[in-house]
Amino acid sequence: MRWAFILGIAVILAIMTVYEWPKMKREMKKEKTAFAVLTVLGGILAFLLMFYPEMPGPTHLMNAIYKPLGTIFEK
Repeated sequence: MRWAFILGIAVILAIMTVYEWPKMKREMKKEKTAFAVLTVLGGILAFLLMFYPEMPGPTHLMNAIYKPLGTIFEK
């Protein structure tokens, strides 16, 4: 059953890339790089969360970073 979800994630990532990549002009190298990096990182995160659902997500990281700043600014 997990492999069906993995295949589904891969198909969605492929569809996103096939749909968006031709819309970007040839000169948009930074945008293409950013799109590729974010797509790969999102895919890796989705695959990891598939195999390790108890793994903390990106919101836990943001809370760990910004919670101390929030307590400083509340005073």
